Amino acid sequence: MIAKLKGLVDSIGEDYLILDVNGVGYLVFASAKTLGRLEIGQAVALLIETVVREDSITLFGFAEAIEKEWFNTLTKVQGVGAKVGLSILSVLSTNQLRQAVAAQDKNMFSMANGVGPKLAARIVTELKDKIVTVPTAIVAKDINEAVEAATTKDDEVKTFEDNLAARDDDPSKLEDAISALVNLGYQRIEAYKAVNQAAIKNPDADMGELIKLALKEFIKG
Repeated sequence: MIAKLKGLVDSIGEDYLILDVNGVGYLVFASAKTLGRLEIGQAVALLIETVVREDSITLFGFAEAIEKEWFNTLTKVQGVGAKVGLSILSVLSTNQLRQAVAAQDKNMFSMANGVGPKLAARIVTELKDKIVTVPTAIVAKDINEAVEAATTKDDEVKTFEDNLAARDDDPSKLEDAISALVNLGYQRIEAYKAVNQAAIKNPDADMGELIKLALKEFIKG
């Protein structure tokens, strides 16, 4: 089983990247949060969850150990496959997941593509007594150090993540703005980056303002 890959980002799609590891390209599916931290040509180390089926072997990548643990926890719920698990992680941060489970807030999970009311209710019910943590602090430390050493914009990434974490209490505004841009024809990963950059610079902006500011980010980019 593949547990970690380190290489150069060859290309980025809506829900995947191709990671060039010594000339071999690995197709790795990832959440919008993980993809939003990457750029083509960037050196990166990703934690990998390998899912083996009768007719396929699929790789799922994570920049953080805690995100991988949430992925494994979510996909143990009946009806939550790997793609739905990534969809949830693309909408909710790990802090928001903890809050949603603690509050038994099924509406938070319903924001993710592929999660209807019944599945959302099942998720909060089955996870209410779950405590999701990284298995060992040493492993998490080693992986995070590998990611930091491989990333070319460490300070920028940290600032970006810190600002996102500070707004965990209002995920729906950002998700609505992202969905609006996707409906306009932008890829989800592009919309995710633009909306979050706009929100960092303008934390008090409402959804309409975020959409306009995000479009300006596209023009500048």
